[in-house]
Amino acid sequence: MSAPTLTAQLAAAASSEGATGTGGLRFLDRRLEERWLGWGELHHRARQVAAGLAALGVQAGQRVALIYPTGEDFFAAFFGILAAGAVPVPLYPPVRLGRLGEYQERTAGMLRAAGARLVLAEGRVARLLGPAVEIARPPLGVRRLDELAEGLSGGLDGAGGPEHTATEDELALVQFSSGTTVAPKPVALSHRAVVAQTRILNAHWPPDAAGLPTGVSWLPLYHDMGLIGCVFSALALGTELTLLPPEDFVVRPALWLKALSRTRAAVSPAPNFAYALAVERIRDDELAGVDLSAWRVALNGAETVAPEVLRAFCRRFARWGFRPEALTPVYGLAEAALAVTFSSLDQPFESRRFQRRPLVEEGRAVPAEGAAREAGSREVSSPEAGSREGAGEEDQEPATEIVSVGRPLPGFELEIRGDDGAPVGEGRAGRVWIRGPSLMEGYLDQPQATAAALRDGWLDTGDRGFLSEGELYLAGRAKDLVLLRGRNYAPEEIEQALDPLPAVRTGCAVAASYLPEGADGEQLVLLVEGRRGAGRQELADLPEACRRAVLAKVGVRAEEVVVLAPGTLPRTSSGKLRRSTALERWRLGTLEAPDSVNPLTLGLAFGRSAIAYARAGGRKGHG
Repeated sequence: MSAPTLTAQLAAAASSEGATGTGGLRFLDRRLEERWLGWGELHHRARQVAAGLAALGVQAGQRVALIYPTGEDFFAAFFGILAAGAVPVPLYPPVRLGRLGEYQERTAGMLRAAGARLVLAEGRVARLLGPAVEIARPPLGVRRLDELAEGLSGGLDGAGGPEHTATEDELALVQFSSGTTVAPKPVALSHRAVVAQTRILNAHWPPDAAGLPTGVSWLPLYHDMGLIGCVFSALALGTELTLLPPEDFVVRPALWLKALSRTRAAVSPAPNFAYALAVERIRDDELAGVDLSAWRVALNGAETVAPEVLRAFCRRFARWGFRPEALTPVYGLAEAALAVTFSSLDQPFESRRFQRRPLVEEGRAVPAEGAAREAGSREVSSPEAGSREGAGEEDQEPATEIVSVGRPLPGFELEIRGDDGAPVGEGRAGRVWIRGPSLMEGYLDQPQATAAALRDGWLDTGDRGFLSEGELYLAGRAKDLVLLRGRNYAPEEIEQALDPLPAVRTGCAVAASYLPEGADGEQLVLLVEGRRGAGRQELADLPEACRRAVLAKVGVRAEEVVVLAPGTLPRTSSGKLRRSTALERWRLGTLEAPDSVNPLTLGLAFGRSAIAYARAGGRKGHG
């Protein structure tokens, strides 16, 4: 059985590595050149950082934010904070330089919500944090790791001081929820919850040829799937994990598959957009010598799982040894530490088609193959049938295809409940409630929000779904539902209808309903990012193409289609679309493309941040 806390697990892994010379983190850059950080070296660096934090005045239980790209310093900071008895709060570094103002505002909000006493940051990030620091005013300011040496007579080169002995009930970290429908909330996770999650996952992985599961991840380290699902799972086993920077993956998706082939890793997770990006952007000539046959668990979670994307990925990479049964749709959320349900690890993913009308009008999940007999009407399944001239909602019976995200993991329970909180039967849609060993302690310092989400040991996830033959099928976020003529529609299904259009950026569309002034009912608006390089005529024809695609697949017509520049739609730190924010900005006339980034604008941004940083007291804090 693994140690009961993250600090104890790192100490155990360091001791084991010292005896065997194995185990740790491999960092690959965009040239696939590697750096190695063994668990023993990480443990040593963490104790050094802890000594520096203690000298600075950081006390047990205080929250320390850390903002680093993927690399050794992130882990030295994270485990150093734990070794000092403080609580790490991982935040995301700026990734869209054209959105610096928005980034600084959201970062300031998260620093205040977490009650951060100190921010540890990489040097370039620290220089961009000026406005956020000025707003949030953490008492000990912002520091780089090398600046912690100033409070130590021997610098950070010594062995470090005594290590805090954590208990299972202490907080292991604060991670923020995605914030797709509301501002991100600080999720407080105990050591007990995090360790319980990794135990469940590690009991679920298939071993590789060496007898232990190894993994590859390009996921951000401030995100639960990347940090808890990948790093902490590897730490608990004392095995190795290969990491790629997420920004390198986005530029060159082939790096992901090359890393999997080189390391013969068995496990690698990603959200749905990554599988679509791989299909679209990886060229055959980039995969010379690649062998994906060792990849046994290709998890797909964190956002809606699109069945066509999964099928396209299987077709595209079969010739390099990828097996369909490796694709594993899953469901989880930050409030549960990570994973709640898994689909089968030894069978291809399963999707089913359900009749739309019973699902959206009555909350009944009726399989498409039997619905026509029950309803006495025919199903429209082809685009041609759905988009014929004069076709409307009332003379169509379109079906919706939904991917199963599987059954609850061991130790978890799941219920579908109505709006009154009472459980509903199988085949009925409602809110997804869960109970299990890795649930959050609550939202940090937010008792009202905690009480609204946690009741009698159960968590209201805010997601909608239903059970069919014991498996969970998701139907969107409750607050994101599109309401048209009294019927609820999942925005994901409408948005996925646009992905096949050549002029649309895959995964870059928002469907929302709104009530225009003077209208007699809600109307559908589509906010769609055009593909980079799309021709002028393609973009001019795009609104009508979008209307036809949505009418064919979903049976509703969009009153407004707005074509946007790439990068315009607001997203969460983990890349999920913020639909309500996009709609609000569009209605206010403030939904605009990111500022262009060039040496002059970047220099001005650094200059403004430096001025704000100095005005706020800089790294010396605010007493």
